[in-house]
Amino acid sequence: MPELTDACGRVVAVPERPQRVVCLCPSLTETLFELGLDERLVGRTRYCIHPAPQIDAVAVVGGTKKIDFDGMTACAPDLIIAEKEENRREDVEALAQRWPVYVCDIQNLEQALDAIGVLGRLTGQDMTADQLVQRIEQAWQGIAKLRQPLRVLYLIWRKPWMAAGQDTYINAVLQRAGMSNVALGLPGRYPQIDSAELAALKPDVCLLSSEPYPFEHKHAEELARLMPGTHMQLVDGEMFSWYGARMLMAARYLGELVTALDEARQDPSISRR
Repeated sequence: MPELTDACGRVVAVPERPQRVVCLCPSLTETLFELGLDERLVGRTRYCIHPAPQIDAVAVVGGTKKIDFDGMTACAPDLIIAEKEENRREDVEALAQRWPVYVCDIQNLEQALDAIGVLGRLTGQDMTADQLVQRIEQAWQGIAKLRQPLRVLYLIWRKPWMAAGQDTYINAVLQRAGMSNVALGLPGRYPQIDSAELAALKPDVCLLSSEPYPFEHKHAEELARLMPGTHMQLVDGEMFSWYGARMLMAARYLGELVTALDEARQDPSISRR
């Protein structure tokens, strides 16, 4: 049984070509389908919603932060795949007492591509994984950057306001598109920001994500009053925070968003992409 060291520094004994895989990270679950594991994926979280409708055939074992251990037992996995940010350490440790658990950690684009290769090695789909990485690299090379850099604030939560900051995959995506993240100077990966701080940041653009908080037009109007002169843009959060196979769709989406932001540079209104 081969041994691999995961992102937590744990040496994990992985069965050759595992036949009963459970994945606890939505974007990695989608990626496993892209790698051809339709018949071997037996468990997922309720937040693993892609690809539809194929995902409906896979058993639900709770959420990313609250695992259903009875459901996991029923799945009888020979490999569980988790992600350091998505899943709680105590759950991973409890699961690892009974089953092989491999933890990924994705905070930037390079780690996202590396994780695809790891999934390939874990599941015996090395060649398919390498081909997917090549397709993603080619797609992302075609993303045009903003003609002029924009100071951007990417909000993920309300009450309190929270932004994507340093050492996050979202920030890496912003930088790839030529955006300067104004939250980098704030403490923590997902800093909380009060109303006074929002006004002081004075971003050119505020990107309002569809997840984890489902920002809507009314929230953009609220923020426009707090940050007069800032362009409000509602965006698809999956395109910024889902790595793996979703990066193929994200490349096209980001290219279109860059074009829209260039056109809206002088317009402090509210837009949706």
